[in-house]
Amino acid sequence: MAPPRPDLAPDPGLERAEMETLQREIADAAVFEDEFAFDPSTLGDPLAAASSPDETPIVAGVDQSFLTNADGEQDRALSAVVAMQGGEVLERVHAVTPLEIPYIPGLLAFREGGPILEALEALSVEPDLFLFDGSGRIHFRQAGIATHIGVVRDVPAIGVAKRLLCGSPRGDLENLEAGTRVSIEANQRVDAPAGTLLGYAVQTRQYESPNRSINPLYVSPGHRVGPDTAADIVLALADSYKLPEPVRLADSYAGEAKRGLEE
Repeated sequence: MAPPRPDLAPDPGLERAEMETLQREIADAAVFEDEFAFDPSTLGDPLAAASSPDETPIVAGVDQSFLTNADGEQDRALSAVVAMQGGEVLERVHAVTPLEIPYIPGLLAFREGGPILEALEALSVEPDLFLFDGSGRIHFRQAGIATHIGVVRDVPAIGVAKRLLCGSPRGDLENLEAGTRVSIEANQRVDAPAGTLLGYAVQTRQYESPNRSINPLYVSPGHRVGPDTAADIVLALADSYKLPEPVRLADSYAGEAKRGLEE
């Protein structure tokens, strides 16, 4: 097991070329296969959680919101973390820090990584797994925010994105049945050999009516989780909604905390 790498923490003061170089270092340090101690089959299984509560993994969802100044400009990031075990919320924490750079595709960790790391420091529990609203290996340099924070903290991490940043699907993504997964492979936009499995488009929910369609999620390993296990976990935790429950609750809590600060 690799040690944490605080030396690789995202620094918004770097030049763009330096950021991209750092991401390549992150990708080299990342482990895109299963390397964890918990049993993933217990996730999303209330019977397993009830029979062995101490052995049920703690899963944390991480999401972001943004606060605006008097001019209507986003000037602060709010990072929300919700830790769950066996379907129950154990802890909710958040942190607010200044935004230092604008959004740049592929460099999200340098905009949002600082407040996320600060929020994680506030947790009193130690999650076994983190799910991030953002990409993992499905990234130009195989180092999305889930990979970056996963490597810096050396924790099992999964990226759950709502849109496809890069890579090529190996199949049609329209009107997929719930439970379907379609592999996403590296193409010329990714720093990886063509055909490398980056993750999956995962259809967690779908309307029964053929006239309406829910888009899939783009699930990829962040660190110490393989692509198939990442897809399995997201499907297991998205029992009632499109988003896996820890991420859905982190999104809701981010909005709640934001409203509290704006009142």
